[in-house]
Amino acid sequence: MSHPGTEAEPDTAAWRELQASLAARGERRLVLLEGNRENNLRWLSGLLPELELQTGVWTGPADQSPDPRLTPIAVSEARQWLGREVSMIIWDGWQGNPPDAFAALSGALTAGGLLFWLMPPLAEWHRFADPDYRRTGLDNGGAHPFAARMADILADHDAVIRISTGSATSPLPAMPPVPEQSFRIGTTRGQEQLVQRLVRFGLGRRRRPLVVTADRGRGKSAALGMAAAELLEKGRQEIVVTAPSEQNVDTLFRHAREALAEKLDEASPRILTTRSGGRLRFVPVRELLALRPEAEVVLVDEAAAIPAPLLKSVLLGWPRVAFATTVHGYEGAGRGFAIRFRQVLEQSTPHWQSVTLTEPVRWAGGDPLEALISRLFLLAADGSGSAAKTESSTGELVIEPWQPATAGDEPLSNAFGLLVDAHYRTSPADLRQWLDDTAARTWRARIGDRTVGILWCALEGGLSPELAEQVSLGTRRIRGHLLPQSLASHSGYPEAAALKALRVVRIAISDDARRSGIGRCLVEAAQAYAAKQGVDYLGTSFGGSADLLAFWQSCSLHVVRVGLQQEASSGEYPLQMIKGISQPGQEMEGRIRTRLSGHWLTLVPDNWPGLEPEMLAAITADLPPGPALDADDLRDLRHFANGHRGFRVMVPVLRKLSQGPGIMAWLKSREELPLWCQGVLQGRPWSSLQDDRLCLGQREGEDRLRQVVRDLLKDGPGL
Repeated sequence: MSHPGTEAEPDTAAWRELQASLAARGERRLVLLEGNRENNLRWLSGLLPELELQTGVWTGPADQSPDPRLTPIAVSEARQWLGREVSMIIWDGWQGNPPDAFAALSGALTAGGLLFWLMPPLAEWHRFADPDYRRTGLDNGGAHPFAARMADILADHDAVIRISTGSATSPLPAMPPVPEQSFRIGTTRGQEQLVQRLVRFGLGRRRRPLVVTADRGRGKSAALGMAAAELLEKGRQEIVVTAPSEQNVDTLFRHAREALAEKLDEASPRILTTRSGGRLRFVPVRELLALRPEAEVVLVDEAAAIPAPLLKSVLLGWPRVAFATTVHGYEGAGRGFAIRFRQVLEQSTPHWQSVTLTEPVRWAGGDPLEALISRLFLLAADGSGSAAKTESSTGELVIEPWQPATAGDEPLSNAFGLLVDAHYRTSPADLRQWLDDTAARTWRARIGDRTVGILWCALEGGLSPELAEQVSLGTRRIRGHLLPQSLASHSGYPEAAALKALRVVRIAISDDARRSGIGRCLVEAAQAYAAKQGVDYLGTSFGGSADLLAFWQSCSLHVVRVGLQQEASSGEYPLQMIKGISQPGQEMEGRIRTRLSGHWLTLVPDNWPGLEPEMLAAITADLPPGPALDADDLRDLRHFANGHRGFRVMVPVLRKLSQGPGIMAWLKSREELPLWCQGVLQGRPWSSLQDDRLCLGQREGEDRLRQVVRDLLKDGPGL
């Protein structure tokens, strides 16, 4: 609904009435200021001083803030406002509109709040050169389907008040009457039940972690604070809170402070001490793991924004740990976090518990702005959304090219939901990249009209030989081209950037259709397209896990590089796999794999000490075999097997043996695989292996390895 204003003065009385009406109804609104930025800033400067403003933020240049009460923030700081509350947001879209940041900050807006968005007219959005595009490589395309889709949604949405300050005056939209009982932010029944659940958990048995999930604004941080206060009152002495940043726990500590009130002895912003000696304190997550302080209870807020390996270390490091996180994707994690972390919980603490909050606290149920933000960024995208359409879920499997940018909202939401469910971090920024990237290529698997699989690829490489050489030397970096640049700069093959590549960005299959070959069918379609278009190789880059490695091997891709740093999101080492399609692509694949195989045994101990044994074995088995064992090697192996040579002098031969044809595949069926991988290939000391219960000590460990070699010499492959 378009509501022009006036270039002179806004109707401040009408805006105050709007604020009061929204606060009474427990609702929030988006105010879209279209057109000339300078006019809109002047208009805001005349309006804002007349409005109630408790806490507000401004995302534009600090010296251009339209009201001194606003806190200037960079959009890159938006994640720091997770768990905090603001009554007004002035978002300067002319400075850039990263979707993750916008969605995150909107979730901090409380009932009665206004979100002013300064932007060009909606009709221009599809070609608006958003400054944030430069960061993501999207500035090369002329049209921007993601922005065009948003403009279509905003054009006539109940949560949007459109203002054009250069047009004739028009009144604000009529608000519904103020209810007899005004909205008040208070404890919901769900919150009360969660507080009691947290208290029982905090006083209960060890190793029964609690996971709290909720959409933004459901009061989980407040519940954590109230529960912490009650636990201190009931005798707990040390409770530690951790989160991605100190600001994330503002709400938690405020509610704990209010609940304890006169029972507090000392209170600082991040430490509360009761008169009985109990203490609640904030400790940054990395400091928590480095210092390992004593704590009866550890509360992790905004858990989805903390790297998975750190969460696992916290889980195993203290007797009672509760995790709270947002279900949908403000943090760039979404349900993928719940799915992946569930696997860790099931394996490490099978008696874990789960609680979900549904009723909003900061605003009323049915708040139009929440629905708008969810629709704009597909925060509630659900890959199983079409599963109920049984009548359309029968028929033959169809694999077809697909354009998400031209799809309707329901099929787009279903497809994006598959990506959210399948990947640890899929955020609104990924949606924009998928729709706007001119190099993106997508294939859909459907049965009837139901989407059961999605393959998202990107065309990369094809750089000039001169530029490819500069990329290889590290003197140039080109936006995008993730896989070719990595192979050129890290593996040292400039031709990887000069050749054309088709990289798999994401692949996702619905739960009920997995393990039926659909993923391989999608990859085959992409490979056929690549061959037809003269692409030299097909590849993928992902956080390595044994099941994903096995899948890509089934698609005839092979390992060409293992990253040196564990990914922050998954805790896994990046793995890159390719399949040569053209003759030059096949030749490059062979050269990279042969060279990696030749360096592998030297690189493993120093570079991948944390690589899981199953992954280490699978990668080693995937690489081309190393040099064949000679007569001296075989003699040493027989002597070692019979106890006539020590382990330390045999390590080079045992490592060489590991690269023999079929050896690691044979070892994968043995219970000694972890001992072999960590003792032989990774070179961990016997004391460390003993601490991890892989052996009783050096003597027992060596005896087990000798038995493995005896069995290999007797019936191992190729020996």
